[in-house]
Amino acid sequence: MGSTVATGGEVASTIRTVDHVGPALPDDDGIMTAKKAAKDIMFGSIAGMVAEVFEYPFDLAKVRLQAQVLTPSSSNVARFEGPMHCLMQTWKEEGVRGLYRGLPAPIVGSMAETASLFLAYTAFQNAIRSYYSTTSPSTPLSIPQLSLAAGGAGFLTSFVLTPIELIKCKMQVQMLNFHPPPAAPGRIPRRPDPTFATALSLSNASHNSHSASTSATCPQATTTGRKPMHDLACKSTSLTTQTLRPPGPIALIRSIVDKYGVRGLWLGHTGTLFRETGGTASWFVAKEYFARKLVDYRIRQSPYVTVAVATTTPGGNAGTVRVPRTHANTELLAWESALSGALAGAVGALLFYPADTVKSYIQTEEEMRPKGATPSTPRTQSTFLGTFRKMWVRHGLKGLYAGCGMTVARAVPSSGIIFVVYDGLTAYFA
Repeated sequence: MGSTVATGGEVASTIRTVDHVGPALPDDDGIMTAKKAAKDIMFGSIAGMVAEVFEYPFDLAKVRLQAQVLTPSSSNVARFEGPMHCLMQTWKEEGVRGLYRGLPAPIVGSMAETASLFLAYTAFQNAIRSYYSTTSPSTPLSIPQLSLAAGGAGFLTSFVLTPIELIKCKMQVQMLNFHPPPAAPGRIPRRPDPTFATALSLSNASHNSHSASTSATCPQATTTGRKPMHDLACKSTSLTTQTLRPPGPIALIRSIVDKYGVRGLWLGHTGTLFRETGGTASWFVAKEYFARKLVDYRIRQSPYVTVAVATTTPGGNAGTVRVPRTHANTELLAWESALSGALAGAVGALLFYPADTVKSYIQTEEEMRPKGATPSTPRTQSTFLGTFRKMWVRHGLKGLYAGCGMTVARAVPSSGIIFVVYDGLTAYFA
């Protein structure tokens, strides 16, 4: 394709053919090149990382509100009245570190998610153009075609995202069931790192004094040898919260794989699949729709653009010419990209939010279970439809949208940041 285009009344070097006003177009031959794929991965990763650092405290509040929807009010698990109460209590009890608890996993996840979304989105657009051989690279795809491409991108991305979100959600709710001793605002009490020897000695001491109750509520308390830290920290009724720290991401991954196998990392995948497929389609389509409307408004306000043309006379100076402004020769301005992206973020967050609520509860159910509450029959993993029905019966639509206000509040600026960074990098390195 060509080089840059003039916007407003400024002069450009040459005229560029623009397919649409969203992400950069595929090459003229409609083939995804290695260079274009590398750009999508790099620019998407940077955009996702920047947005995640900004939005993470809000996401933590959202997950904690979702996780308490089906938690019994009589349990000893911390409960929150709303998003701001959750943020304030988290800061008071856990400090700044608590607001960013579990950040490394979502940083990696956001980079992987955004990069794979933009890469797959471009690839699906190329596939649609190849299928409709009459559609040239310079012809904008229709909204239904863009929806199909975005939905396919979300479908593929969900398989990458589920394990990362599983670890993130578990780490975000760990402290709700730990009940650390009171501390000054903004401070976290220092607890010694646990050792398996210490944990085992505490377990044996508890067994000697409470053998009957211990064997009934925690049959594994006397097991010797290597024991996953996740089980010791989250399930053992013999250990005190002053002795153990909650497990980190590596310990959580090992514990999940030991207990459920590799498939356990995809717990809650049905919810992620619905959310990503539908949410990504609505996200990209809404962004494209609002961006086109903004460009239409600019075309009405300034119907012509001045561009530079090369002279055919040897040694002559380049001249300028006024040409009608169209979508093909008009790039999206930074504020237009931010505004359309922000509006798209709100749309994408609202439409498929219940799927995210169900997914978050399934992924955090084990951590939110009251200490010592061992069921009489073996507990099976909750299903998506079963959890959805429970939430609907107990809390109705309000329960399915728990924490939605906070999600929309973070999605608006976060989505705007993603598209500004991605579109800006794409235009700069075009």
